[in-house]
Amino acid sequence: MFDLENPGASDVLIVIDPQVDFCPGGALAVPGGDEPMGLINALAERFAHVVLTQDWHPPGHISFASSHGAEPFSTTALPYGEQVLWPDHCVQGQVGAAFHPAIERGALVRAELILRKGYHPTVDSYSAFFENDRSTCTGLSGYLRERGLRRCVFVGLAQDYCVRYSAEDALAGGFEAIVVADATRAIDPAGGTAALQSLGAKGALII
Repeated sequence: MFDLENPGASDVLIVIDPQVDFCPGGALAVPGGDEPMGLINALAERFAHVVLTQDWHPPGHISFASSHGAEPFSTTALPYGEQVLWPDHCVQGQVGAAFHPAIERGALVRAELILRKGYHPTVDSYSAFFENDRSTCTGLSGYLRERGLRRCVFVGLAQDYCVRYSAEDALAGGFEAIVVADATRAIDPAGGTAALQSLGAKGALII
């Protein structure tokens, strides 16, 4: 039984991409993306273990629509499958790649690990565990196992992409997965609802 008020020693809060570009005014703004930041900080205070992920793309990344002369949110076929083409976002060293200011003052202070993803120029990365080619590991699974962390509690952005894929991969990797729905937001609300339903069907706990 999981108690969000009193997380255990083997529980880890994984805060997915709480970055400026995913918040209102950012290059790839998630509607209401800044709204969960206070709750995320409050949750981080309860956990002995906190991990943050950070989207960290080089200029000209393969997932950028501008790299293909295409319209943002169109799709293209890449060697690892269909890829949504995004506006340029979370470019290494730029303001949009920084953590949201509230997170800088809150959950970031509690973080034991900051995991950067999406830095390979030729493959995108939604999940905190694997790049989108589904074969390149980020190393998070090994880190969690070596630390004895078995239950992953997911919050952050965006519910229908990086949160979803991270939780799915946690389950596939033998971890327990919990999503705190109020501490996430979706790019597309319908997609977010579908993501939570799919995760619940696969064994994740949605709270």
